Amino acid sequence: MSLLPILIWPDPRLSTRCEPVGAEGVTEDLIRDLFETMYDAPGRGLAAPQVGVMQRVFVMDAGWKDGTMTPRACIDPEIIWRSDESGEAKEGCLSIPGVSVPVTRPTTIRLAYTSAAGVRIEEELTGAEALIAQHEIDHLDGLVTLDRVDEAVRADILSIYTAQ
Repeated sequence: MSLLPILIWPDPRLSTRCEPVGAEGVTEDLIRDLFETMYDAPGRGLAAPQVGVMQRVFVMDAGWKDGTMTPRACIDPEIIWRSDESGEAKEGCLSIPGVSVPVTRPTTIRLAYTSAAGVRIEEELTGAEALIAQHEIDHLDGLVTLDRVDEAVRADILSIYTAQ
């Protein structure tokens, strides 16, 4: 197992859409290293492009900071349904350290993905799990939280970020 270096925005790889994993698969080592890096950071989610691997893979654990570990590895994930109800939350990002960005997202989603064991799963996610999954899928699509706000908010956040 090894900790992987996390890319820091504006690294261009963070703005690149990832390729599906498909039949070639993901190594157990990558999944294990993503979890180890996420927990060490300490984050609740980490997408493969954040460590320079341009595949549609992310790991998440919405509960571990509260004491209940709920690790989930998602390969080739897709959101197949979104609720009409949305909420705004301040989101941090391991690739944009030191800033939180107000992002509005659906509060419930239905996520389809392949597990590390190769099983295709569909499940409904709500609350923190839904927000984390959407945040990580954004990374797989080449988006960061700064891409989810208007120009004025982005300019304010960038002034804070560059002043650090």
